[in-house]
Amino acid sequence: MAKRDFYEILGVERGASTDEIKKAYRKMALQHHPDRNPGNKEAEEKFKEAAEAYEVLGDPAKRQRYDQYGHDGIRGTDFRPFTDVNDIFSTFGDIFGGGFGGSIFDEMFGSQTRQRRRGGAAPGSDLKIRLKLTLEEIAVGVEKKLKVKRWKPCDVCHGTGARSGQSMTTCPVCNGAGEIRQVSRSVFGQFVNITACQNCEGEGRVVKDPCTTCKGDGRVQGESTIKVNIPAGVTDGNYIPLRGEGNVGRRGGSGGDIIVVIEEEQHQYFTRRDDDVTLDVFISFPEAVLGADIEVPTLNGRSRVKIEPGTSSGTVLRMREKGIPHLNSFGRGDQLVRVNVWVPKALNAQERAAIKQLLSFDHINPEGGTGHDKDQSYFARVKRTPS
Repeated sequence: MAKRDFYEILGVERGASTDEIKKAYRKMALQHHPDRNPGNKEAEEKFKEAAEAYEVLGDPAKRQRYDQYGHDGIRGTDFRPFTDVNDIFSTFGDIFGGGFGGSIFDEMFGSQTRQRRRGGAAPGSDLKIRLKLTLEEIAVGVEKKLKVKRWKPCDVCHGTGARSGQSMTTCPVCNGAGEIRQVSRSVFGQFVNITACQNCEGEGRVVKDPCTTCKGDGRVQGESTIKVNIPAGVTDGNYIPLRGEGNVGRRGGSGGDIIVVIEEEQHQYFTRRDDDVTLDVFISFPEAVLGADIEVPTLNGRSRVKIEPGTSSGTVLRMREKGIPHLNSFGRGDQLVRVNVWVPKALNAQERAAIKQLLSFDHINPEGGTGHDKDQSYFARVKRTPS
C-alpha cells in the first residue's frame, strides 16, 4: 500500500515553516497519544504516522530529499519507521517544552507517560482534588492544607511487598527485563512488538514470600495532610500539579501526582471579569444630584469613592489597582464601581408632597434641563401626567 504524503498527514502546506510543522505535529501527537486513547490501535497508528512525518519534515536535509524524490528519496537516509511508541517519546519528547522539568506529555498525562519512558515498577495513579477559593483568597494568595486519602508505602516491608529482602527474585519469563519482545518480518521490513510481561506485570521481579500486612502489594491505604501554596491571581479551572504526591505504585512504584483544580466561589458582592471586579452600589437621588463621598467594600478592606454632582444611574467609576493581581506578572486589575440611583417603591404623604414639589422646578424635569433647549422635538412627543 502506498504511503501517505507526509504534508497531508500533518495537515500543512508544502511551504510551511519549521515552527508550523512542529506545531502541527504537536497537535497530532496530543490528539492521538496512547494514554488519551487506551486500547485504540487506530489512534496508535496515527501517532506513529505523525511521528514518522515529523522525523522527515522536521529535518531540513531529509525534507529537501523528500520534496525532490518523495518517499524514495529518504530510503538512503537514517530514517526508519517507528515500531514502538516508546521510541517516539524518547526521540521527540523534548520538542514539547520543559515546563516543570518535563514535557507536555508529562503535564497532560502525568506519571504514566514518565513510566512509559523509563520502565520498572508501574507508578501509582494520579488524584484530582477540587479546591474552592473565595475572591479574597485569590486576591492575596493562600496556603491550604488538604487531607488526602491515598495509597502509601507499607511500613512493614518498606514498599517491596516481600516479607524479607531475600523473598524477591528475578522474573523467569522476562529475565528481569519487565517486557516481552516479539520480532516479526514482512515484506515491509522487521517489526518489533513490545508488551509488558504478564508474569511480573512489567516489574522484572516477582515476590516469593509476600508481606502479610500489604499482601504483597507493597502499599496500604492511608490519610495524609498536604500543604499547597496557591498564588494570587488564579482563576476558575486553573490547576496546580503536586508531583509525586498521588497514589504510590505497587511494590516500589513511584507516586502519581495530585492535580489541584481551582474552583472560584461566587461572591456576595463582586463579579469578576478577567482581573477586574465589578461592584454595584446604590445612592439616593439627592446624592446623585449633589454629589457624595461614600465608603465601599474592596477585596482588601474598605475604601472611599467620590460621587461627582450630577452623576447618572449606570455611571461606572474605576478604582485603579483594586482588583485581582495578574497571575505570574506585576500589577493587578481594577475595581469598577457601577452607580445605581435608588428609586423608593413606597412613600409616605410628606415624602410624596416633597417629590411633587420638585416637579415644579425647571432643572428637575428633562424638558427644562440644561442642554435640551435646542431640541424640543423629542420632549414634545412625551406627555406626562402627574399621578
